[in-house]
Amino acid sequence: MKTKSEITDEMACGQPEECLAALRPVRDALEVLNGRWKLPILIALSNRPKRFKEISKDINGITDKMLSKELKDLEINKLVTRTVYDTFPPTVEYARTEHSHTLYNVIGALNEWGILHRKEIIGH
Repeated sequence: MKTKSEITDEMACGQPEECLAALRPVRDALEVLNGRWKLPILIALSNRPKRFKEISKDINGITDKMLSKELKDLEINKLVTRTVYDTFPPTVEYARTEHSHTLYNVIGALNEWGILHRKEIIGH
C-alpha cells in the first residue's frame, strides 16, 4: 500500500492538465466500482465461486435483475468470470478473477475509513 506522501505526490498538480490527469484514474476506478452492489458481490465471491442464487442469498436486498446487471458489468471489467457447465439444466458459476484481487487494499481501506466515518458521525 502506498504511503500518504506517495499518494499526495502522485496527485499533486500545478497545471490544469496535470490535475485532470491525476483525477482520471480515480474517475476510472469509481466508474468501475460505482453503485451499491459491486463491492458486496466481490466480497460474496471472496472464498469460492458461487451460483447466481447463492450470491443472491448472500447479499440482502439485491434484486435478481440488479444482480444480473452488476455481474455483467463486473464481467465486462474483468473482475468476475462466468462459467457455464454442460449439465442439464446448465450450471452457471461466477468467480473472482486474478485482476479483482488487486482490489484487496482498496476494500480494506474503504472498510477502515467506513469504521472511522461511522464513529465520527454517530459515535459507534
